[in-house]
Amino acid sequence: MNRRRSGSLASSPLLIGAVTTLIVVVAVYLSYNANNGLPFVPTYKIHVILPTTSGLQASNEVRMAGTRVGIIEGQKAEQNPKTGQITVVSTLKLEKKLEPLPADTTASVQSVSTIGLKYLALEKGTSKRTLKAGQTIPVSQVREPVNIEELFNMFDAPTRKASQINSAEFGGALAGRGAGLNNTIATLRPLVTNAIPVLHNLAAPQTGLGELFRALDRVASQTAPVAEANARWYQDLDAFFKAWAGVAPSLEKATVGGPPSLEEAIYSLPFQASNQEKSTEFMRLLRPSAALLINVAPPLAHAVTVGAVNLRAATALNQQLASASEALKNFGENPVVISGLEDFTQTLQIGNPLLAGLAPEQINCNYFTLAFRNLASLTSENIGVGTLTRAALVLSPNGYNNEGYPATRPANGPSIEHKFGSTAIVDNNHLHYNPYPFVTGPGQPAGNCEAGNENYIQGKAVLGNVPGVTGTTHEITTREQNLFSEKYPAETLKDLGLPTTPAKSTASKASAAPAKAKS
Repeated sequence: MNRRRSGSLASSPLLIGAVTTLIVVVAVYLSYNANNGLPFVPTYKIHVILPTTSGLQASNEVRMAGTRVGIIEGQKAEQNPKTGQITVVSTLKLEKKLEPLPADTTASVQSVSTIGLKYLALEKGTSKRTLKAGQTIPVSQVREPVNIEELFNMFDAPTRKASQINSAEFGGALAGRGAGLNNTIATLRPLVTNAIPVLHNLAAPQTGLGELFRALDRVASQTAPVAEANARWYQDLDAFFKAWAGVAPSLEKATVGGPPSLEEAIYSLPFQASNQEKSTEFMRLLRPSAALLINVAPPLAHAVTVGAVNLRAATALNQQLASASEALKNFGENPVVISGLEDFTQTLQIGNPLLAGLAPEQINCNYFTLAFRNLASLTSENIGVGTLTRAALVLSPNGYNNEGYPATRPANGPSIEHKFGSTAIVDNNHLHYNPYPFVTGPGQPAGNCEAGNENYIQGKAVLGNVPGVTGTTHEITTREQNLFSEKYPAETLKDLGLPTTPAKSTASKASAAPAKAKS
């Protein structure tokens, strides 16, 4: 029994020291992380967007109604991609009992003391909407009061020195002017009385007076880099006004006639108002043309220079145009002309269907170009004293009902002709006749240039249109060859079976009938 008691915890100094060391380590860890909250304790985390000048840091306190309710766990800078404004997103670790806060909860940066330590104060809102964990209080709900150190920083050494100089100068300016100031103050009393409703209007939110001061602040920050240039500008103004003062007597004499001029202006300016409005509208409409005038000014100046030379000739031409215009007027009033125009209109109306039928033949099949080309080629045989029309006889095949003799029906075989030097019979006694071939005209199949492209069907008579589609292939003329050579590369022309170089001559020898070629 005594041996068991001797082995207890109190009898082991090593074990007691280890436990003591563990307790001390835990206590140090908890005290070190006290600013970040106790571990394993549930918290309510939200975010708040602060200006970059807030001065808050991680581990600063978050208070509500003067009571510490959490800490700032961390901060990171972000830039608005639209406005370019840089802000700081602070993560707040709050007590769980505050969850959830109203959505209109506001925040403000406050100072703990004058040494610069700050904390974030939350003011609970009244909205029914709440902030869930992870949501953000926008920067519009954050107020940043002016800190005392910022106020003191305004009065640096140059500012203090300038204030002393201003006070001395103002004192010298007011010395000996007491009576004048009293009269001025008495005169300003009605102004102050009447200014009260004006100031009420200025204080109304609709006037946006606060935006004016923020805009002035932006202007001041933008003009700060050019402060020295502005100072030199005021020096130049001082020199200018000194020179102005030197010509003051002359200016006084010049202003003697000012009142009559003002009276005349009061009378005449209302009449000029409409002219000014029209001139303004004219300048607004002229602005696009003026922008284009920059590019056309050199050629326009050249045109004016050249046109000035022809101005004398243009004067004589204008005198002749008067008689020409009179003759044109008489021509237009002549009833014969009117009757002729009416007849011409009727001719066009009658010829329109004809042209509508001929147009697809030329566009798709090129028949008219080939016809005139072949006609020129037909009469181009030179015999020394002129040209000779080329012609040749084509004999009809021998056989039953052939075309060379009277027949009872169209020739459709048999044939009795033999190949030259052979006993084989040539089966060519079959009539092929097509009085109305397809030429892609109105009512005809599209893409079918049958005239001049019919295939001879061996051993069969064909009366009318040839079965199948012949396509729109036709012989390429010199003009088409040149157009293709300019428009398409040599590889494309080679694939289409066309010459890769433009035609050297505009005249082309061809047979009387169109031949097939790749198009």
